[in-house]
Amino acid sequence: MQKSILILGACGQIGTELTLELREKYGNDCVIASDIREGADSLMESGPFEILDATSYNAVEDIVMHYEVEEVYLMAAMLSATAEKFPERAWNLNMNSLFNVLNLGKEKKIDKIFWPSSIAVFGKNTPKENTPQHTLMEPSTVYGISKQTGERWCAYYHAKYGVDVRSVRYPGLISWKTQPGGGTTDYAVEIYIKALEEGHYTCFLKEDTLLPMMFMDDAIRASIELMESDGDKLSIRSSYNLGAMSFTPREIAKSIQAIIPEFQIDYAPDFRQGIADTWPGSIDDIVARSDWGWKPEFDLERTTEEMIRQLRARKAK
Repeated sequence: MQKSILILGACGQIGTELTLELREKYGNDCVIASDIREGADSLMESGPFEILDATSYNAVEDIVMHYEVEEVYLMAAMLSATAEKFPERAWNLNMNSLFNVLNLGKEKKIDKIFWPSSIAVFGKNTPKENTPQHTLMEPSTVYGISKQTGERWCAYYHAKYGVDVRSVRYPGLISWKTQPGGGTTDYAVEIYIKALEEGHYTCFLKEDTLLPMMFMDDAIRASIELMESDGDKLSIRSSYNLGAMSFTPREIAKSIQAIIPEFQIDYAPDFRQGIADTWPGSIDDIVARSDWGWKPEFDLERTTEEMIRQLRARKAK
């Protein structure tokens, strides 16, 4: 029998692509997309879709029972830059939605949970280079605080109640398919769009701001691979470090200029620079590689080539 999978926050940047990939893998009818609003036609028309508030336990429980859901991917969240503008709303969404699925796991109403954390859990006193799996965490943003707190609750529910919860710390994510969702690393998506549309981009980070990044295809694959891994081999139930590449705005601009020589960039750092300054420059993901065989496929050069190729094709249509 095919398993039934529920995606909470399916209309977001990650959720949209994750839902479509899971439907391709497990069958359209087996993957239930849900969000507090309607999403893209590809999401709405390719399989079941439910309007759902992830912060309502009763509403989530009803959907879980109705579809006999076995696995939940909790992708609903308010991201870093937006969360700084609406801290209480961000905390409510990011934490209450997590408690809802953890408690459903505790009550044995679902079998397995995926919940994403972020490099935002680290802070200015965390080692910047090759940030280790276990290290000092002093997040200074609402988003980072909620993610660090969530990690601890995930580990607690696994140790105390045996809840099978799995997580990765996403770096900045780059995708041509969906729009950015209010994160500090959104520049790495916007820059490709502006390069093609205007030939110029004003970056909200300094030119030498080094941050960990990942192409969306790698992020989706990592999430599904972790969920399909043998639970007995997983040593981390808070959240796994996940690495792929690190670059600065200057370096990504140079990779674009190799294909679009006339592209120009300038810099006007804003409040997001302060957020980025608290994050690592590179990630040590040796534990993920050892426990479940994680290995990225996209570096900066390949990412730039794919982004420009796909964005050009979409524009031509």
